[in-house]
Amino acid sequence: MEYRWDKVNMFIRWIASSRRTIAVFFDAHPPIQESVRKVLLSPDLPWLNDPFWIYARIAGEIACLQGSAVWAIRDHVRGIETEAIPKGRPQPKYRRLHDIARHAIHVSESLDVTLNTMESIIAQHQDFLSQQSKFSTEVDVDSSENINRQLLSWKHMINSLCHRSASNKDRLQNEIQLSFNIAAQHDTAISVDIGRAAQADSSAMKTIAFFTMAFLPATFLSSVFSTSFFNYNADSGTWKISDKFWIYWAFVVPTTLVAFVAWFFWNRIFPVARLE
Repeated sequence: MEYRWDKVNMFIRWIASSRRTIAVFFDAHPPIQESVRKVLLSPDLPWLNDPFWIYARIAGEIACLQGSAVWAIRDHVRGIETEAIPKGRPQPKYRRLHDIARHAIHVSESLDVTLNTMESIIAQHQDFLSQQSKFSTEVDVDSSENINRQLLSWKHMINSLCHRSASNKDRLQNEIQLSFNIAAQHDTAISVDIGRAAQADSSAMKTIAFFTMAFLPATFLSSVFSTSFFNYNADSGTWKISDKFWIYWAFVVPTTLVAFVAWFFWNRIFPVARLE
C-alpha cells in the first residue's frame, strides 16, 4: 500500500498599520506549496483590510487535501467490501486491513484537529467583527461578513468530512470483523469434520479392542499350555506338570515389572510435548 502524508506548517502575521499579511510556509510538499501560493497571490483588495482573509483561502486548500485523504480511505474500504468471498479456506489480508485502519485513524485525528482550529479561527473572527466599529473607516463590513461566511462554509465541509471519516472507520472495522468470523467459521467446520472422523476412528478402535479382549484370555492360556511344562499323555489321558514350572513365573513377573518401570521413567525423562 503506497501512501504519502503531507505536513503543512505556516506562520502568519498581519501588520495592522500597513494592512499587509506575511505568510511563511515550510515542510510542505512542492505541489501543495504551489497551490497555496496561487490562491494567495490573487486576493480581493477589500479583503486585505480584514486580517482573517488569508485563513479563508488556506482553509479551502486544507479542506481539499483532507477530502482527498478521506475519499482515498473510502476507496480502499469500498474495494474490500466488493471483494468476492474466495472458495475454500479464506485467506484474509489482516496486515493490509490493519494498515488501512491505521491510516483511517490518522485521518480522523487530523480532521478533529482541523475542526477545532477552524472553530477557534471563527470565534476570533467574530470577535473581530464585534469590534469593527474601531476600524469603521478602514474595514469593509461586507467583505468581512463574506470572509466569515466562507470560514463557516469550510468548517461545515470539514465537519462533514469528520462524519465520513468516522463512517470509514466503522465500515472498515465491520469488514475486519467479518473476515475474522468467516475464517473462524471455516476453521470450525473443519474442526467438526475432524471430530466426526475421530469419532469414527474411535468406534473402529473400540471394535478392535473388544475382539482383542475377547481372544486375549484364550491366547494367553493356549500359550501357557503349549509350553513344555505341560505334558498330556494321550494313551492314559492324563496331564503332567513339570516341577520346574516355577521358572516360568520367575521370568514373567520380573520382566513385566521391568517393562512397567521402564515405561514410567521414559515418560518422565521424555514427556510428550503439549500444544499451548
